[in-house]
Amino acid sequence: MLYLIYTGNNILNLPKSIANLDTSDIGDNLLYYDYSIKHLLKLDEKGIDKQLPEYLSSYRSFEGAVYENYLYEKLLIYMKKNPQIGQFILKGPHAKTSEAQSNSLYVNNKGQIIYRTRSIEINEFDGLIVNEKEIFFIEMTLIKSVTNLKRRLRKKKALLEVLFPDHEIKALIILCEGVSGSKQLPSYCTVWITKPFVADDVYAWLKDKNRRKRVPFLSHKADNLVGDEVLNVFPFRYYNSLGWMLRRLRAKKNSVLNMGFLKTEVCTRYIDLFTKVYLGYMDKSQFEIMYPEVPNVTDKVVVSIEKDHTGALLLTYFMQYSRKKLDNVVIKNSKATVNKKDPYGISVTEVFHSLRIMDDSYVLSIKNIHIVEKLLRSLDP
Repeated sequence: MLYLIYTGNNILNLPKSIANLDTSDIGDNLLYYDYSIKHLLKLDEKGIDKQLPEYLSSYRSFEGAVYENYLYEKLLIYMKKNPQIGQFILKGPHAKTSEAQSNSLYVNNKGQIIYRTRSIEINEFDGLIVNEKEIFFIEMTLIKSVTNLKRRLRKKKALLEVLFPDHEIKALIILCEGVSGSKQLPSYCTVWITKPFVADDVYAWLKDKNRRKRVPFLSHKADNLVGDEVLNVFPFRYYNSLGWMLRRLRAKKNSVLNMGFLKTEVCTRYIDLFTKVYLGYMDKSQFEIMYPEVPNVTDKVVVSIEKDHTGALLLTYFMQYSRKKLDNVVIKNSKATVNKKDPYGISVTEVFHSLRIMDDSYVLSIKNIHIVEKLLRSLDP
């Protein structure tokens, strides 16, 4: 059954052509997008079993990209016919792209709508609809369950709330039939469900060395199909805001955690945006008493508050060995697990920045940690 899940706004109505995956009006436009399939092609050349996890994962990633591009093409047509909804931001082969821009929401040179701070891309948006009162961000994905999607939605919504404080932020989520949990998404989401999607025809074309001639690219023109120049964002400095959060969380006298601030709307928004905020650090000797199973503990172990997929706030720890080497110590059921972080990811730069701010007043003892854990448990959703 194909359906729209109504969750609080009534200006976005699921067209049958999108629900039924009709491709008759988009020509060969899907072939004009860039696809990262080098690894997938190598697996095919090796004759790897297509049922193996490595192949399935690579192909699923490619198929998800095609699904997103297909839906974007259909949304272009939908928005062109419904200009009263708002302006639709052009991306991919439809957009003028830009080189890297700091602290900006723009279409990068890969045709993606992204927000960037310094050298790090903070968030990518599959699509954006803008009108005088609202901004809809669009998420189009082939996931089987919405569990991890909820966290991504929180982060994207929080970022847009900071960048566009005068707009109400909503979301259009487009999922494939068979997904679980779609009715559990937040009230600011409108959810569209499509038929099952396959991308075999697009992949067959891309891997054909004697590629057939493409039908000319179908360009769309309308007053409400616009470039990223309309995205005038409120000034936001990512690392300055992260440092401000650190100082405010420790600002209350005679308390290791400023609970009054933690409960505020602005603090909740920033935790959703950053996914974690920093509280201080533990000395090596104290941390080793708490978690003796953790190897190679650094002199300073950074303490962070992180929101998990359920919305609960938990403590997590970071050990930075060099400018590009960072481990995350995750605690579950009182047991510590060490995970290596991406050397080019945002966590590496966040921890580096936070350590530069923290003086001796930010040190946390074992007693302090137990107090913070108890306070956070009192907030469990």
